[in-house]
Amino acid sequence: MKTISSYLLVGVLLLGAASCTNSEFKKTKGGLLYKIYTDGKGPVAQKGQFLKANIIEKLRDSILYSSYTAMPQYLPVDSPKGGYSPNDIFSLLRKGDSAVAVLMVDSMMRQSGGQLPAFLKKKDKIIITFKIADLFASQDLVLADRQQELNKQNDKEIKLVENYLAAHNIQAQKTQLGTYYVIQTPGDGPAVDSGKQVSIRYTGRGLPGDKVFESNMTGPGNEPFKFVVGAHQVIPGWDDALRQFKKGGKGTLYIPAYLAYNDRPGPSRQPFENLAFDIEVIDVTDAPPPSANPGMPGLPPGAGGGRPNFRPQLRPQGAQPQQQPQQQH
Repeated sequence: MKTISSYLLVGVLLLGAASCTNSEFKKTKGGLLYKIYTDGKGPVAQKGQFLKANIIEKLRDSILYSSYTAMPQYLPVDSPKGGYSPNDIFSLLRKGDSAVAVLMVDSMMRQSGGQLPAFLKKKDKIIITFKIADLFASQDLVLADRQQELNKQNDKEIKLVENYLAAHNIQAQKTQLGTYYVIQTPGDGPAVDSGKQVSIRYTGRGLPGDKVFESNMTGPGNEPFKFVVGAHQVIPGWDDALRQFKKGGKGTLYIPAYLAYNDRPGPSRQPFENLAFDIEVIDVTDAPPPSANPGMPGLPPGAGGGRPNFRPQLRPQGAQPQQQPQQQH
């Protein structure tokens, strides 16, 4: 019921923001339109504290970002800077408050020198809603709370993978770390182990939709992917489950997000994405001298990274916005 109520409240705030006139909103010194819904109880956030918030960013009829499908965000509170940013309203918020900020794309263009993604139009506005779940006085308290949230998220990811396996009648084994795997052919050559270089052919899919995001199985120029096991050159689920195979082995790895890209954007550019990989171990050899990180399957070199201190999630050209959040029963 709590989740349903949160979505209903956010829906009301978004509807109100879309229909309200500018006169119903206040303005920051930098000209940002905002409105705060509060009961006036509890202390106002102070500089150096952190707001735990659920956030939805909306452009026209599309959701650009929703923490309701991932995890709450932790927003550092600072003194207003007078820029065109929602950060300037954080020091006005209390635990339990809701707020709406409206970013006019014309104003954003002036602030950025006109360098904005092509999917934005000059008359657009980005509507951002906040629901403040808690207020923390120190970063240590934030880290402790975030770990609790991550533990809950990990349990959710495991359940989703198990549901997928059950729905498809897949009899998978599970490693101690939590990667699920199916061995089609174990292989009869040298075993995959720490310090060994392996060459892997794979097809990567997102779960539960099974949409292929990358493959080097066939085609010209698709060489096997080489990396050193245990050298943190790939996602943990690969280092973990590939040890169940030998050279010549074939199978499938089912990897909960916490053993993949966790809260970083994964192959679909969304956080907390469960993945599956059909793999074939082409070779197992001694490791060569250390070299640069070869990158991770599904991401270009240098991709990933956590969500920065709050800013609108302006997606690259061609990226698809999230769907409206589904109510949880």
